[in-house]
Amino acid sequence: MILESVEIAKKAVEAALDKQAADIQMLDISQISSFADYFVVCTADSERQIHAICDAIDDALSKEGSKLYRREGKEDSGWVLLDFGHVIVHVFSTPQREYYSIEDLWSEATPVVRIL
Repeated sequence: MILESVEIAKKAVEAALDKQAADIQMLDISQISSFADYFVVCTADSERQIHAICDAIDDALSKEGSKLYRREGKEDSGWVLLDFGHVIVHVFSTPQREYYSIEDLWSEATPVVRIL
């Protein structure tokens, strides 16, 4: 069974929450983007936590049959991007999240979930 993009995004949120990610947001970008339907954005406190969150999301989604098409960035850079096709996951360190301010760049997106 293939999951809908909204279900993939929700599973990513759950996996990030299980690894104590902070400020988790799920944004619906389907009306303003041609390349994806959802962004999931979260913050980690350390390189080790970035790694754990990314692995947990990849594991959870691969068990559901979702393919990770690309993984960009490294934990020591403070930003890792996981591309699941219609769902893009951004895992940031606090300084990188503040610097890139993805939510401001995509301010026209519709917030679906926010867990502080």
